[in-house]
Amino acid sequence: MHVGLAAIFQNPGKARPDVDMYRDELRLADLAEPLGFESIWAAEHHFTDYTLCPDTVQFLTYMAGRTTSVGLGTMIIVLPWHDPVRVAEQVSVLDSMSGGRVILGIGRGLGRIEFEGFRLPMDESRERFLESAEIVLRGLENGYIEHDGRIFKQPRRDIRPFPHKSFRGRTYAAAVSPESFRIMAELGVGILIIPQKPWQTVADELAAYRDMYREVNGVDAPGTAAAGWVFCDRDEDRAREMAYRYIGGYYESVLQHYELAGEHFKGTKGYEYYDKMSQTINKYGEDEAVRFFVDLHVWGTPEQCYEKILKIQSTVGCDRFMGVFSYGGMHPEEAERNMRLFAAEVMPEVKALKPSL
Repeated sequence: MHVGLAAIFQNPGKARPDVDMYRDELRLADLAEPLGFESIWAAEHHFTDYTLCPDTVQFLTYMAGRTTSVGLGTMIIVLPWHDPVRVAEQVSVLDSMSGGRVILGIGRGLGRIEFEGFRLPMDESRERFLESAEIVLRGLENGYIEHDGRIFKQPRRDIRPFPHKSFRGRTYAAAVSPESFRIMAELGVGILIIPQKPWQTVADELAAYRDMYREVNGVDAPGTAAAGWVFCDRDEDRAREMAYRYIGGYYESVLQHYELAGEHFKGTKGYEYYDKMSQTINKYGEDEAVRFFVDLHVWGTPEQCYEKILKIQSTVGCDRFMGVFSYGGMHPEEAERNMRLFAAEVMPEVKALKPSL
């Protein structure tokens, strides 16, 4: 099983200067390859303390020059916020510079503050995502951009540098709503799981996606990648306490950034699933939502962390796991200790896991 590191660049409450947070996150990223992680990932977000990485390709280009072999994963590029021509060019440049190490993750976005900041209507996000994804993915395969859609009218132009190898099998899309799984099957991409609902529910949706993928593409679906927030400690009680403090704190920032307890998803085209999620959060309360989220993730002693990843893998059949080790205002020294213990005592066992589905 492939094991990667995901950096999310959080600075909740502006607790310290952003430049200091960046220094510490980059230092952890520098440890990834020496500690044996097989890829480095970053998530795109804008305008708030939630995640301060507005350009994942820029960060990964920096890491490409500081590493020799790790994969470089976008988790994710939010396509509706970008000109698809520029996305295809940037990805092709990074892939050429890094010797073909890019793992492309794409998605359509959820934060109202981000759509408003880019002056884009949320209810167009699915259509924008679909057209952009078609332009980018087809362009990276063909070596040129051309499209005649409702939103994008793109005359044919070459991508330079030309993409030097296929992105099939190394492209993923974040999918949460059930409707998204069919879209991703039709696009021919793998699924990137950001855990936020019961693992068995995810497994059932993935089974349907894999059936759709065979129906549409005539071949089996590519592997599935799963992210997980990790807190590893030799003391079980401390691990539980810190998991609820930091993973719980992270999810509180999710609720705030995405306004998940709000009502703005109601009537917003393409976000019907999130309206139902908001209703559930309001029904049971934010504290219960935080507890539910924490229990989806990977925390405990090294043995317990391994068992939780094993259960995730056996349930959803993922062949990649990307751990997040620094989040929720965690002190940099704690984050490094967390990451090093996982790398030393959990990661070798996880790497030895064979595909379960």
